[in-house]
Amino acid sequence: MLYQLHDLQYAINTPLRLQAEITKTLLSNPFNPLSYTPAGRTIAASAELVERLTRRFGKPEFGLPFTTIDGKQVAVHEEIIAKRPFGQLVNFKRACDRNDPKVLLVAPLSGHYATLLRGTVEGLLPHHNVFVTDWADARQVPLNKGSFDLDSYISYLREYLAMLGPDVHVMAVCQPAVPVLATVALMASENDPNQPLSMTLMGGPIDTRVSKTQVTDLAEQRPISWFEQMAVHTVPFYYPGGMRKVYPGFLQLTGFMTMNLDRHMGSYMNLFKHLVQGDGQSADKHREFYNEYLAVMDIPAEFYLQTVETVFIKHSLPRGLMEWKDETTGETMRVRPQDIKRTALLTVEGERDDISARGQTTAAHEICYSLPQSKQYHHLQIGTGHYGIFNGRKYRKNILPRIRWFMRQQDPGKDAVPAADLEATGDLRPVRYDRDQHGIAATRRQLREQNSEFYKAFMD
Repeated sequence: MLYQLHDLQYAINTPLRLQAEITKTLLSNPFNPLSYTPAGRTIAASAELVERLTRRFGKPEFGLPFTTIDGKQVAVHEEIIAKRPFGQLVNFKRACDRNDPKVLLVAPLSGHYATLLRGTVEGLLPHHNVFVTDWADARQVPLNKGSFDLDSYISYLREYLAMLGPDVHVMAVCQPAVPVLATVALMASENDPNQPLSMTLMGGPIDTRVSKTQVTDLAEQRPISWFEQMAVHTVPFYYPGGMRKVYPGFLQLTGFMTMNLDRHMGSYMNLFKHLVQGDGQSADKHREFYNEYLAVMDIPAEFYLQTVETVFIKHSLPRGLMEWKDETTGETMRVRPQDIKRTALLTVEGERDDISARGQTTAAHEICYSLPQSKQYHHLQIGTGHYGIFNGRKYRKNILPRIRWFMRQQDPGKDAVPAADLEATGDLRPVRYDRDQHGIAATRRQLREQNSEFYKAFMD
C-alpha cells in the first residue's frame, strides 16, 4: 500500500503544484512590474520551492550534442547498440576519425538514472569512444519480461564486453564495482578472449568491512528479511511493470536525502536566497543538480536483495565465496578474482566518501593478487566526497587525466591526446599501487591516526 499512498499524495498535491507554477510564471514575467519588487521576487521564489518540492522528476536527457577536441567543436549523437528488457547499451558517437580507447562505462543501478554520470561521460568524450549501460526503470518493465538479479547484471556485462571485443576498457562507478570485478574474474577463469584491457573501479564497495559508513552499519545490524519487509513493495497495476516487486525510487531518494539532510535543506535555502536576489546563475546550478538528483527509478527487488546480501551482509567477493549462475545453462561458477592476470586495475577513492569509504575500493588489489604489480594503480583524491570522484572540477582536473593516462598505458597505438588538451589538464598519472601504503592494513592505520588527530583537536 505504501506505493499507492505515495502516488495518492502526489495526486493530492497536483492542484497546489499547478497553482505554484502559475504564480511563479506570473511573478517572474519581465513584463510584470511586480517581478522587479522585493515582494514579487519573494513570492515567486516561494512558489518555485513549492513547485519543485511537489514535482515528480522524470528521466533526464544526457544532453551532450557536442564535445571539444583540440579546441574544435565535434558533434556527438547517441546510438543504441544493444537493447534488452532491463537496459540498453548506448554509444556516444563522435563525428571524427580519432582512434581513441574504447570505454564501457558501467552506470550504477542504485536509484538514479545513468544520466547521473553525465559529467563523467562529458569528461571522457574528447579522448575516448564511450559506451554507457543505461538501465531501465523496473516499474516500466512488464512482468512477462522476467526477473533481473545480480546474476542477470553480470550476464548483461558479459554480453556487452563480448560485443565490444578485447580492446575495451571497463569503468565502474560506485555499486557496479562488485559486478564488474566479478565479470572480469569469470572471464579470466574461462580464459575468455574478450577480457578487457583494463578496469577502473571508482568509489565501489568491494570490501565494506575495511571502513564503516551509515550504509554498512545498517546492513550489519539487520538481517536480509528486514530489508525484504521494509524496502520491497509491489508496483501498482496502472504502471507497465504492474505487480512487479521493486525497491521504489522514492524510498531510495528518502534514504539519500536523510543521510545529508542538513546539507540539502541548506541548499534549498540558498536557492530561495538566490532567487530573491536575482542571482540566476547560482539558481540554475541548483536546478541542474537537483533535476538530476531527484530523478529516481525503481530497482528490481531480486537485484536489490541479492546485492545487499552478497556485498554488505556476507561480503562474498572478498571472502572468496561469491558465485554466479549462468542463466542460459543453469551452471554455477565460483568468482575467482585471483585468476585475473591480464586486465590492468586502477582504483579511485575520495578522502571524504561517505558512501564507499576509503579502503573499500582499494581492497580489489588484495583479492586480485595474481595481477602483476606493474598493472596495478591507485589514486586517492584529497578533499573529495563520493559525488566528486566522478563529477565536478576535481574529477575533471585531477582524476580524469589519470584515468586517461592509465587507459592509454594499457592500449598503445591509440591517437595521442592533443597538446592543447594536455595543457589544460596536465599529463597526470596515478601512483603504482603499494600494499604498504594503500593496502587494507595501511588504510585502517591511516584512518585510526586521522580519527585520533580529529579527537585531539576537538578536545583541545
